[in-house]
Amino acid sequence: MPTARVLGGGPAGLMAAEVLAGAGVDVTVHERMPSPGRKFLLAGHGGLNLTHSEDRDHFVTRYGESAERIAPMLERFGPDVLRAWAADLGEPTFVGSSGRVFPQALRATPLFRAWLARLSDLGVDIERRTSWSGWAGDVGSADRTLLITNETGHTREVTSDVTVFALGGASWPHLGADGTWVGPFTARGIDVTPLEAANVGVRVEWSDLFADRFAGTPLKNVSVTVSGGDPQRGELMLTATGVEGGLVYARGAAIRNSLKAHGRCAVRVDLRPEVSLEDVAKRLGKRRAKDSATNWLRRSIGLDPASIGLLRETSGGTLPHDAATVAALIKAVPVVVTGTMPIDRAISTAGGIAWTEVDERLMLRRMPGTFVAGEMLDWEAPTGGYLLQASFSMGVVAAHGALAWLEEQHS
Repeated sequence: MPTARVLGGGPAGLMAAEVLAGAGVDVTVHERMPSPGRKFLLAGHGGLNLTHSEDRDHFVTRYGESAERIAPMLERFGPDVLRAWAADLGEPTFVGSSGRVFPQALRATPLFRAWLARLSDLGVDIERRTSWSGWAGDVGSADRTLLITNETGHTREVTSDVTVFALGGASWPHLGADGTWVGPFTARGIDVTPLEAANVGVRVEWSDLFADRFAGTPLKNVSVTVSGGDPQRGELMLTATGVEGGLVYARGAAIRNSLKAHGRCAVRVDLRPEVSLEDVAKRLGKRRAKDSATNWLRRSIGLDPASIGLLRETSGGTLPHDAATVAALIKAVPVVVTGTMPIDRAISTAGGIAWTEVDERLMLRRMPGTFVAGEMLDWEAPTGGYLLQASFSMGVVAAHGALAWLEEQHS
């Protein structure tokens, strides 16, 4: 019986393990934490957004520069197949009002327990509290012998016919993925783009008064434009140190690029995207003489206290008096981003093993028989089900690639 070692017990690794074991491979998963799937289970606290229901053409664009590489993987294991897989585990899914797909239980635990039971039935052995600490051979060696270290610090050498790496990025390191794999991979000459925070809040230098009053307050039904790109509509969350939320996450790459080029990034927030500039100015022009600035903005255009506070904050504390100037400000509030929050507070990471290092089967060109899946590769996507979907899809592709390679070796 052929053997496989899977490094990492997240969605990509466990999916690879399921496919391999289902094909008759003896699979051992190494998970450094006391239990697998910790980040997956944490995602379930918010309802477990497994995937998205939007059409394929739009879905693929969510992967930006990596769309061309990920598209074939979605063809092999796409949203419909993922939903069928969940239903087969006893957890049917539904489409929410936003188009996001959730299990009916709205929790990760029932699905994950059923998944672990299936893996156990398939004979998958999950060695907990064991982590990969490199390869046994010298840096220039082609030796694929793995070094596995347990919780006491004892290291042993293990071999297998194929290896699948699914060690994640470097976000939420206390859940298992800390990016320490980068060193051994680069030492082997494998090109790894530096890991960066993705789907993470950004820093804005608020005044103490604004931060104290509005931290934790959402700005609902606004739109955001970054670096001249297309506006995107949704919700922002004000924090004591800046802004976070889906609108920021979706523009993460553009924000990072601007920060690298200029040291800051101008984000324009439209507080009333459903109303034209002309209509905003017209409504503001009906100000009553006795209205304070706050009442004026509340009565005429329906701004809430946080939106009014943001206008004041970005205007030096004093709002202009004329309707046209205030209307222009409402339609494009300038929020200056000075940085992102640390990578250990990010939902996911950008960067990773360059696509040029793997073939279409996700096998490392420099190390035949070794496959990579999930966040270890250089791609990113916004929240909304796109991260999990791609991780599952990559696990399937890597496993089928490993099976094909095994067959080639014995033909």
